[in-house]
Amino acid sequence: MLQNDLLLRALKGEKLSRPPVWMMRQAGRYLPSFRKLKEKYDFFTRCRTPELVAEITCMPVHQIGVDAAILFSDILVVPQAMGLDFQMKENEGPFLEYPIRSIEQADRVKCPQVQEELSYVFEGIRLSKQALKNRVPLIGFAGAPWTIFCYAVEGRGSKTFNSVKAFGFSQPAAAHRLLEKITQTTIAYLLKKVESGADVIQIFDSWGGVLSPQDYELFSWRYTQKIVESLCPYAPVIVFAKGCWHALSRMSESGVSALGLDWTVPADKARNFVGALTLQGNLDPVQLLAPISQVKEKTLRMLREFDSQSYIANLGHGILPETPVENAQAFVEVIKEYR
Repeated sequence: MLQNDLLLRALKGEKLSRPPVWMMRQAGRYLPSFRKLKEKYDFFTRCRTPELVAEITCMPVHQIGVDAAILFSDILVVPQAMGLDFQMKENEGPFLEYPIRSIEQADRVKCPQVQEELSYVFEGIRLSKQALKNRVPLIGFAGAPWTIFCYAVEGRGSKTFNSVKAFGFSQPAAAHRLLEKITQTTIAYLLKKVESGADVIQIFDSWGGVLSPQDYELFSWRYTQKIVESLCPYAPVIVFAKGCWHALSRMSESGVSALGLDWTVPADKARNFVGALTLQGNLDPVQLLAPISQVKEKTLRMLREFDSQSYIANLGHGILPETPVENAQAFVEVIKEYR
């Protein structure tokens, strides 16, 4: 039995004395202990070594005191298992030498046996659960099909992904074939994560916001919804779709247990869209670079706007690498002291 089940109770909509708190990308980046490992091992070596995965996953629980752990991994392990040779370039991010630009290339992308191709992830979950000793829940995650599709077609990061959208509009058959393959692989992957011990699943759609509302429904949400419907009978599912406030009402009807918010969505507007569904978010991560007094002030304001019921305190996107550890601790402490 979990010693701290606040997150699971919040996802059920139970009445709580305070909201649970965790931070997206909390497992690494800003922690000195993580940076020491970064000096010794490259990015995907860390992701593929279960012992390192468990060590990194537990760091913020032990050092920052968050109410949940999120497995250290990356959304790109899924397309890698599908035969796309993604690299992580220092100071550049994801890189794919041969992006998908035709239906012939889309046809060659495989739907792998995830239990074989991604066995290191599931072993990482087992070791993480062992190391956590039932202290807090463990969150497993994956990228939304559209976000994976963006990297597979662009071959790298982009602010607009215009070439990706152009591919979708000009070659819809190829686009939807690839999106469906990503979706089916992601469903199998996340179901195996739950079977391996993940208590909660979060789906990240970092690039849904580059699409219009109509195109978001066509190219992104229809596929994310398939994942939600496949997973929600087995575990609580959180969907975080950055820049997609317009779809909150539609997403709330899918069976999700919570919806994550970025910092551009006011609490009252979000609540109007989703009713009593649990919300998660949404402090701008840059706010954690301010003096600690301001961090505390902004965090308290966020808590008062959302209230402690049907709410999970978090950031509006991933914590920044330059965030001082003491500022992250102040953010967490304010929430844990809130009543």
